[in-house]
Amino acid sequence: MPLKVGRGAEAPPFLVMDVISAANRRAAALPPGAPGILRMEVGQPGTGAPRGAAEAAIRALSAGAPMGYTEAFGRPSLRARIARHYAERYGAAVPEARVAVTVGASGAFPLAFLAAFDPGDAVAMAAPFYPPYANILTALGMRPLLLPCGPETRWQPTVAMLEALDPRPAGLILASPCNPAGTMLPPAEFAAIAAWCERAGIRLVSDEIYHGLTYGTVPETTAAAVSASAIVVNSFSKYFSMTGWRIGWLVLPEDLVRPVECLAQNLFISAPHVAQVAAEAAFDCGEELEANIARYRRARAGLLQALPRAGFDRLSPADGAFYLWADVGHLTNDSVAFCQRMLAEAGIAATPGVDFDRERGHRFLRFSYCGPEADMAEAPRRLAAWLGRPGPEGA
Repeated sequence: MPLKVGRGAEAPPFLVMDVISAANRRAAALPPGAPGILRMEVGQPGTGAPRGAAEAAIRALSAGAPMGYTEAFGRPSLRARIARHYAERYGAAVPEARVAVTVGASGAFPLAFLAAFDPGDAVAMAAPFYPPYANILTALGMRPLLLPCGPETRWQPTVAMLEALDPRPAGLILASPCNPAGTMLPPAEFAAIAAWCERAGIRLVSDEIYHGLTYGTVPETTAAAVSASAIVVNSFSKYFSMTGWRIGWLVLPEDLVRPVECLAQNLFISAPHVAQVAAEAAFDCGEELEANIARYRRARAGLLQALPRAGFDRLSPADGAFYLWADVGHLTNDSVAFCQRMLAEAGIAATPGVDFDRERGHRFLRFSYCGPEADMAEAPRRLAAWLGRPGPEGA
């Protein structure tokens, strides 16, 4: 008799991970001296952890102290430092007791979803969206409710969209800056959505992992400053350039503190001890981190100028994060095949839009610009040559 396979095993793939694998294989197969693969698919900084963070970890390991379990919500000193961050950056009073250190943002989402929602609950989110939102919800028996968004709302949901929902969902995931479009909600619109959620009894989950990676077009807003019932998710992976350290955090409303703590105790025990030590030190590495942002800012500006001349002239505004969401409907109606050809023929890895929008993503792709600056400058030239366009120099 065949053995049962759980419904959680049916979660769809996160396609960008498949693109990463394909790009790795392509790079390994290149002959010596051949032009390398330009990596514009991956959403992780090209820089490593800030020096001060790495040195703090080295000191802790060299001291010989055991790196054992911490409290489920993390080291008290790190939780206090995160709380201080909210006061310094946003002027928001966040008690240390409401901060939970997690195994990256990826570990924070299932804790938040399990504590806030029940199987069968609908949770709304803008489309395009970060795929694991929907995939984690589905694996947990919850229902993603997609709100198709477009350039007219800057790829973000509106109160009018939410008002039109019937029945209303149990929750809303909001991301500002968002992945894949990199757009942000102006503070008044963000606050209006948060207030609507409170009135409607809908739990707001605010994904803020790209905070810090913004370019001055729209101010950052944290849900911790505008809603007492919202859940905030953040991470050291993006602004702090610590993806592989697997360290993130939650800011929780009072009613979910103990439920999330119990879940964390059972599911994860605690985030890695040494990563917590490094993360606390990363807050004091502002100069190095801001230098990283300056690199992204230059790459962003160069691509926004050069990509249209290379044939990619329908781009998202890119207020934050390090992504450009490109409408390539004039070039293809199959973004998966288009990205495969781009990798094979132009040596550029990008992510097909179907990863982020299953209905409309066949005509979109996502470019990431957090790789080496030289690669970001080279990409439009290669794309122009591939598409037979005059390119940046000939425009």
